Amino acid sequence: MNKKKIINDPVYGFINIPSALVFDLIAHPYFQRLRYIKQLGMTHLVYPGALHTRFHHALGAMHLMSLALKVLRDKGHEVTNEEEEAATIAILLHDIGHGPFSHALEYALVNGIQHEDISMAMMQALNVQFDGKLSRAINIFTGNYPKKFLHQLISSQLDLDRMDYLNRDSFFTGVSEGVISFDRIIKMFNVFEGELVIEEKGIYSIENFLISRRLMYWQVYLHKTVIAAEQLLVKILERARELALSGAELFATPALSHFLQHNISEQDFFQEPHHLQQFSNLDDQDIFTSIKVWASHPDKILSKLCGMLTERNLYRIEITNTAPDPERIELLKENTAAVYHINLEEAEYFVFTAVIMNRAYNAGAGNINVLMKNNTIIDIAKASDLSNLESLDKTVRKYILCYPRII
Repeated sequence: MNKKKIINDPVYGFINIPSALVFDLIAHPYFQRLRYIKQLGMTHLVYPGALHTRFHHALGAMHLMSLALKVLRDKGHEVTNEEEEAATIAILLHDIGHGPFSHALEYALVNGIQHEDISMAMMQALNVQFDGKLSRAINIFTGNYPKKFLHQLISSQLDLDRMDYLNRDSFFTGVSEGVISFDRIIKMFNVFEGELVIEEKGIYSIENFLISRRLMYWQVYLHKTVIAAEQLLVKILERARELALSGAELFATPALSHFLQHNISEQDFFQEPHHLQQFSNLDDQDIFTSIKVWASHPDKILSKLCGMLTERNLYRIEITNTAPDPERIELLKENTAAVYHINLEEAEYFVFTAVIMNRAYNAGAGNINVLMKNNTIIDIAKASDLSNLESLDKTVRKYILCYPRII
């Protein structure tokens, strides 16, 4: 069987599957599961086109890796065929451990276990199945490979993961502020003293990249309606889990039931293989099918929350620079309890606060280094003549208040 296939991608055109091993990994159920996990979670409720998946994104990042490695080779940096395949595998599998509906479920189903750690566990399981052929890819993914720049292409502040998702998310949402010159940036890649750098003439493209990332966070990822939908999803799963743990009868697929009915610690998750197996069967379809059924559940809290999501009657949300007034929060809870005929504790499913943060660049945590013409290295925030670029290093913290629209 010919495994060197091509895939027609709407963002980049034709993408090559470079080897039989990469083909077999794409064909594996762990990776095929990503077809059924939307890249942007609930964002399609605001931007109807945002229905692309983690599967699309992983293939796109793999394509950018092939472009980047060709550029570095053309500039005289040695990358063996084995290293190229390993780096390709590492970027292909970087998101394989993502749960349904983006990051929302890391807090509602798996007790804060990070998707990066689940990705690592899945890669190690695949390495066993593929007789150790992923060992070099795992070392690159974890930063334990001598050529540090290979890891930086996968995980850094200018990695191919970010480059693809900004480009792809902009394409599918129609938010033009996210468009970046990915091809120009990749052509400016170089390696200096073993680390990934950007040549001086690429400064303006990096400025655009960082500013685009900040704008995409406010306009797409942290759009107030997207936040309202994601918070509603989290509250639905919190209530479903509370009911399941108390012994209530609750429709769910076997994989979803597993996580609703058990409090699984991080240690247990990674020590007991059946937890990972159940997680690998979990995707968006498990969650939303259950939510449609729960909209008719006898528990008034769960049914109300699910009805709000399926009918797109989301929370009203206020985003402010200062914490909401506690007295107003209590008044909202009291009004909600009266309208829905529930107690104040139950009203916390409908009235609550949270914090959101946006930081486009984190100087000091894997800086974006610019290689100047005199062969010196300088951080992008210092090399740029944009006065506002250094401000991107500051974390913007905002407070949100959610409550029902009828209150």
